[in-house]
Amino acid sequence: MEIAALVSGGVDSSVVVHRLKEMGHDPVIYYIKIGMEDKDGYIDCPSEEDIEIVSYVAKKYGCRMEIVSLHEEYWDSVVKYTIDSVKRGLTPNPDMMCNKLIKFGVFEQKWGHQFDRIATGHYATTTEEGGLTWLSTAKDSVKDQTYFLGQISYLQVSRLMFPIGDLLKSEVRAIAAEQKLPSAQRKDSQGICFLGKVNYNEFIERYLGRQEGLIVELETGNILGKHQGFWFHTIGQRKGLGLSGGPWFVIKKDVNRNIVYVSKGYDTRHQYGDQINLQGFEFITKDVWGDFTDEKEITFKIRHTPDFTRGRISRIGDLYRIQSEMPVQGIAAGQFGVVYDSESRLCLGSGMII
Repeated sequence: MEIAALVSGGVDSSVVVHRLKEMGHDPVIYYIKIGMEDKDGYIDCPSEEDIEIVSYVAKKYGCRMEIVSLHEEYWDSVVKYTIDSVKRGLTPNPDMMCNKLIKFGVFEQKWGHQFDRIATGHYATTTEEGGLTWLSTAKDSVKDQTYFLGQISYLQVSRLMFPIGDLLKSEVRAIAAEQKLPSAQRKDSQGICFLGKVNYNEFIERYLGRQEGLIVELETGNILGKHQGFWFHTIGQRKGLGLSGGPWFVIKKDVNRNIVYVSKGYDTRHQYGDQINLQGFEFITKDVWGDFTDEKEITFKIRHTPDFTRGRISRIGDLYRIQSEMPVQGIAAGQFGVVYDSESRLCLGSGMII
């Protein structure tokens, strides 16, 4: 097979190349430049070290390497989506959009379509079942990244390869060390994919500015302090509020009045919920339920965590409603609820939390 390997310079994607060569493939390595860039030419996503490592890997395994830029497309889709969501008081998920629209979207249209498969370093697997390809969870439950892949389509998942999905992170690092790859001890990247080393609040301030508003205790209406704009705060946030006598958590935001409502840590009435409404729900492989009027047993995630939560899902018009078995914290509008089968094996699809 002709395979394009998306390699970032991290340990995971570096080991992907090693495993592909072990399988007898000769992948073409692609390094995608997707740093943050706007009309002022502002870029702060250092790529020199990454490219150096990817070049080393390509040379070591005798692979052709191409550096491609998707700056403009990235800005028009992922970055604008993020700014717009924050401005509306929502909690965006740019990493999911990056996978859907850039890595497996624009890249596929421009270069990936020339190949039989696209290989990445995601901790995920695919399963062939019923003549169809399903996105399925990784061996390493702590590192499993299927949540971030919950928005991809069937066409995308049917062309993807996840060569390290059957490995634990410790096994990946061991392979990298054994092969003397420069990324063997490199720390995993944290945070939003396009920010690089840019502070999130600095990024938000650059595009939305500051506007002083009140921090109000939800239960009493007491004014506890001030903030510099509701867009700097997310539902469930604990740190960075500058309040004493806590812990305090962000419970909700009044976008029109620029008010952030908080509640004490021991008050779980508003922090937790057991009902999650999803709009625009899309199945990855196929609609496994059709028009149903009962409830289906599922597991789900509302953020990237190692743990799956059990629940039941029902359909109310165009909405899918999850009834969780246990209260979950920080249900944030704009984030995605990703739904799995009851065994937490197959990733079925996702919808946006409203």
